[in-house]
Amino acid sequence: MSTTLWLEILAAAVGAGVGALVVMTVLRKRAGEILVREREEFEERVRSLEATSEKEVTRRVKEAEVAHRAEMVRLREGLDRDLKDRLEEIQKLERRILQREETLDKRRESLDSKEMALERRERQLGERDEHLRREEARYKELQEQELRKLEEIACLSAEAKEKVETEAKKVLALAVERYSGDHVAESTVSVVDLPSDEMKGRIIGREGRNIRALEMATGVDIIIDDTPEAVVVSGFDKVRRETARLALEALVQDGRIHPGRIEDVVNKTKREIDRRIQEAGEEVLLELGIQGVHPEMVKLLGRLRYRTSYSQNALMHSKEVAHLSGMLASELRIDPAMAKRAGLFHDIGKAVTHEQEGSHVQLGYDIAKRYNEPSQVLNAIVSHHEDEEPNCIESLLVKAADTLSAARPGARREMVQSYIKRLEALEKIAESFKGVEKCYAIQAGREIRVAVLPDQISDSQASFLARDIAKRIESERTYPGEILVTVIRETRHTATAR
Repeated sequence: MSTTLWLEILAAAVGAGVGALVVMTVLRKRAGEILVREREEFEERVRSLEATSEKEVTRRVKEAEVAHRAEMVRLREGLDRDLKDRLEEIQKLERRILQREETLDKRRESLDSKEMALERRERQLGERDEHLRREEARYKELQEQELRKLEEIACLSAEAKEKVETEAKKVLALAVERYSGDHVAESTVSVVDLPSDEMKGRIIGREGRNIRALEMATGVDIIIDDTPEAVVVSGFDKVRRETARLALEALVQDGRIHPGRIEDVVNKTKREIDRRIQEAGEEVLLELGIQGVHPEMVKLLGRLRYRTSYSQNALMHSKEVAHLSGMLASELRIDPAMAKRAGLFHDIGKAVTHEQEGSHVQLGYDIAKRYNEPSQVLNAIVSHHEDEEPNCIESLLVKAADTLSAARPGARREMVQSYIKRLEALEKIAESFKGVEKCYAIQAGREIRVAVLPDQISDSQASFLARDIAKRIESERTYPGEILVTVIRETRHTATAR
């Protein structure tokens, strides 16, 4: 290759290198300018952003402050409302308290005025009591003076008083002498005569069913022993005993003796006893000439025929007291009719003491008041045992007549009455249990037979009932020997063939 060519190539290469260098220099300058411009723009943007951020922050801070102030205002308004409501409630409470205080003040003033009035009243009463005591003392003194004057005038002395007492005793003696009343000593057994000893077996029945049916229906004890041609009916309740005696006599006379027939005859006999009770009351009223008595009082009076007190027949005792009261009234020249009436009804409460709780005095007073008996009769009932003070002459006469009748020799026997009360107490213990229909104390109180309602007491419960009754008797009563408690539960099924 020639030198010229190499020079041209070298010159071209140098030119190219110079051009490249120029180009690179230009490019570097341009790049620096661009970088400077971009840096300036960036710094401008940064300054702009800083300014914008500061304004935004300021704006947001201001908005937050405004919102905070608004919230504070809202909260303050709410607190103001709550405070206002609380203040109103407090004011209402204060007004109520003031009203109550005013009311209490008024009541206190009223109480103070009442207390002052009571104090004045007490002072007045005290002064009045003192005045009455002075007047009473003065009256007693005047009375003693008058009595001394009367004694001086009438020449009365201790001897005269003895004569008066003697005269009073004479009046009582005359009254007792004028009355001659029969007295029958009550007992607790009745005897039924039989046509033959063969009848005893029929009364007992197969396996004893007849005698058990009779004892259950009447509530007494039928004693069949070696006594020839006789059966003993034992029981402390005379109504039951009389019912059993009459029923047994009717059965013996009829000859048909079986449980169904026994029940029919006993029911018929009970109706007959009720009729006799009515007749007994009417007979006594007719004998004493007492009229205007309520029909129920007549029945209760008749029931006293089958009631005893200390072995003394209650009806005979009442009639005796009525006669004695009438005699005493006649001796004192007082109308005897009211005295007889008061004497007759003074023990009327004894007719229901077997059925109701309470003393015969209170029961009698309630009965007489219910049937509009006069006030003299009511006072005689409540005063003859000194429950209240007598307020009329009839009450004093009845009390004296009652004492005379009871004190008559043979009129009372305490042991029989105690025995009857013991039997009644045993029956009441058994009757207090639920499901008991009837209860009878028999064998002189050595056995209690209790009939229960089959729809309320089962067979297993009947066993427990017998044990409970026995335990109650052991804890509440004192008695010699043993007492047998028999609980009977009978279920009947009937059908009718047509």
